[in-house]
Amino acid sequence: MYHYEYPRPMVTVDMVVLRKEKSEVLLIERGNDPFRGEWALPGGFIEMNEKLEESAIRELQEETGITGIALKQLKTYGEPGRDPRGRTISVIFGGQAIEGEQAIAGDDAAKAEWFSIHGLPKLAFDHSLILEECLPLI
Repeated sequence: MYHYEYPRPMVTVDMVVLRKEKSEVLLIERGNDPFRGEWALPGGFIEMNEKLEESAIRELQEETGITGIALKQLKTYGEPGRDPRGRTISVIFGGQAIEGEQAIAGDDAAKAEWFSIHGLPKLAFDHSLILEECLPLI
Protein backbone atom coordinates (compact mmCIF):
# COMPACT_ATOMS: atom_id res chain seq x y z
CA MET A 1 0.00 0.00 0.00
CA TYR A 2 1.29 3.42 -0.92
CA HIS A 3 1.41 6.28 1.53
CA TYR A 4 0.88 9.73 0.09
CA GLU A 5 1.40 13.12 1.70
CA TYR A 6 -1.05 14.86 -0.59
CA PRO A 7 -4.86 14.93 -0.37
CA ARG A 8 -6.73 12.91 -2.99
CA PRO A 9 -9.95 13.89 -4.75
CA MET A 10 -12.84 11.47 -5.08
CA VAL A 11 -13.62 10.34 -8.64
CA THR A 12 -17.09 9.63 -9.99
CA VAL A 13 -18.71 8.83 -13.32
CA ASP A 14 -22.01 10.34 -14.45
CA MET A 15 -24.00 9.35 -17.52
CA VAL A 16 -26.03 11.42 -19.97
CA VAL A 17 -28.29 8.84 -21.63
CA LEU A 18 -30.76 9.96 -24.28
CA ARG A 19 -33.61 8.29 -26.19
CA LYS A 20 -36.44 9.21 -28.59
CA GLU A 21 -34.20 10.95 -31.11
CA LYS A 22 -32.32 12.73 -28.30
CA SER A 23 -35.48 14.37 -26.93
CA GLU A 24 -35.49 12.56 -23.55
CA VAL A 25 -32.80 12.19 -20.90
CA LEU A 26 -32.56 9.59 -18.14
CA LEU A 27 -32.54 10.93 -14.56
CA ILE A 28 -32.61 9.33 -11.13
CA GLU A 29 -34.16 10.61 -7.93
CA ARG A 30 -31.44 10.47 -5.30
CA GLY A 31 -32.21 8.14 -2.42
CA ASN A 32 -29.30 9.34 -0.25
CA ASP A 33 -27.79 12.59 0.92
CA PRO A 34 -26.58 14.91 -0.31
CA PHE A 35 -29.57 16.08 -2.32
CA ARG A 36 -31.86 13.23 -1.21
CA GLY A 37 -35.13 13.46 -3.16
CA GLU A 38 -33.67 15.60 -5.94
CA TRP A 39 -33.14 14.55 -9.54
CA ALA A 40 -29.68 13.89 -10.96
CA LEU A 41 -27.83 12.10 -13.70
CA PRO A 42 -27.19 8.44 -12.93
CA GLY A 43 -23.69 7.90 -11.64
CA GLY A 44 -21.47 7.18 -8.69
CA PHE A 45 -18.01 6.54 -7.35
CA ILE A 46 -15.51 4.47 -9.29
CA GLU A 47 -14.12 1.28 -7.79
CA MET A 48 -10.34 1.15 -7.38
CA ASN A 49 -9.94 -1.82 -9.74
CA GLU A 50 -12.22 -0.57 -12.56
CA LYS A 51 -11.54 1.26 -15.77
CA LEU A 52 -13.64 4.42 -16.04
CA GLU A 53 -15.93 2.98 -18.72
CA GLU A 54 -16.47 -0.15 -16.58
CA SER A 55 -17.54 2.11 -13.69
CA ALA A 56 -19.97 3.94 -15.97
CA ILE A 57 -21.52 0.71 -17.25
CA ARG A 58 -21.82 -0.69 -13.69
CA GLU A 59 -23.34 2.48 -12.19
CA LEU A 60 -25.86 2.82 -15.03
CA GLN A 61 -26.97 -0.79 -14.56
CA GLU A 62 -27.09 -0.55 -10.74
CA GLU A 63 -29.13 2.67 -10.63
CA THR A 64 -31.40 2.23 -13.67
CA GLY A 65 -31.30 -1.43 -14.76
CA ILE A 66 -30.19 -0.33 -18.24
CA THR A 67 -27.45 -2.31 -19.97
CA GLY A 68 -26.00 -2.67 -23.44
CA ILE A 69 -25.61 1.02 -24.25
CA ALA A 70 -22.43 2.10 -26.00
CA LEU A 71 -21.05 4.87 -23.80
CA LYS A 72 -18.40 7.36 -24.85
CA GLN A 73 -16.41 9.70 -22.62
CA LEU A 74 -17.54 13.31 -23.15
CA LYS A 75 -16.06 15.71 -20.59
CA THR A 76 -14.61 15.98 -17.10
CA TYR A 77 -15.82 18.31 -14.35
CA GLY A 78 -13.73 19.16 -11.32
CA GLU A 79 -14.66 22.61 -10.06
CA PRO A 80 -13.94 22.83 -6.31
CA GLY A 81 -17.17 22.89 -4.26
CA ARG A 82 -19.28 21.02 -6.83
CA ASP A 83 -20.00 18.26 -4.28
CA PRO A 84 -20.66 18.99 -0.58
CA ARG A 85 -19.02 15.67 0.40
CA GLY A 86 -15.60 16.93 -0.68
CA ARG A 87 -13.34 17.45 -3.66
CA THR A 88 -14.90 15.39 -6.45
CA ILE A 89 -13.93 14.99 -10.08
CA SER A 90 -16.62 13.56 -12.39
CA VAL A 91 -15.98 11.95 -15.76
CA ILE A 92 -19.06 12.23 -17.95
CA PHE A 93 -20.13 9.51 -20.37
CA GLY A 94 -22.88 9.78 -22.96
CA GLY A 95 -24.92 7.36 -25.00
CA GLN A 96 -28.27 6.62 -26.60
CA ALA A 97 -30.82 4.08 -25.43
CA ILE A 98 -33.03 2.17 -27.81
CA GLU A 99 -36.60 3.33 -28.29
CA GLY A 100 -38.86 2.06 -25.51
CA GLU A 101 -35.99 1.32 -23.09
CA GLN A 102 -37.45 1.19 -19.57
CA ALA A 103 -35.56 2.32 -16.49
CA ILE A 104 -35.99 0.59 -13.12
CA ALA A 105 -34.54 2.28 -10.03
CA GLY A 106 -32.02 0.34 -8.00
CA ASP A 107 -29.07 0.75 -5.64
CA ASP A 108 -29.18 4.27 -4.18
CA ALA A 109 -31.70 5.63 -6.73
CA ALA A 110 -35.24 6.05 -5.36
CA LYS A 111 -36.66 6.47 -8.90
CA ALA A 112 -35.39 6.35 -12.48
CA GLU A 113 -37.38 8.15 -15.16
CA TRP A 114 -37.11 9.64 -18.63
CA PHE A 115 -37.64 13.42 -18.90
CA SER A 116 -38.13 15.65 -21.90
CA ILE A 117 -35.01 17.75 -22.34
CA HIS A 118 -37.42 20.71 -22.61
CA GLY A 119 -39.09 20.05 -19.25
CA LEU A 120 -36.40 19.13 -16.76
CA PRO A 121 -36.80 19.32 -12.99
CA LYS A 122 -34.26 21.17 -10.84
CA LEU A 123 -31.11 19.03 -10.82
CA ALA A 124 -28.67 18.23 -8.00
CA PHE A 125 -24.97 19.12 -8.01
CA ASP A 126 -23.88 20.84 -11.25
CA HIS A 127 -25.88 18.45 -13.42
CA SER A 128 -27.79 21.25 -15.19
CA LEU A 129 -24.47 22.63 -16.44
CA ILE A 130 -23.32 19.14 -17.42
CA LEU A 131 -26.49 18.56 -19.47
CA GLU A 132 -26.24 21.96 -21.13
CA GLU A 133 -22.65 21.32 -22.20
CA CYS A 134 -22.86 17.60 -22.99
CA LEU A 135 -26.18 17.25 -24.86
CA PRO A 136 -24.66 18.62 -28.09
CA LEU A 137 -21.79 16.10 -27.81
CA ILE A 138 -24.00 12.98 -28.02
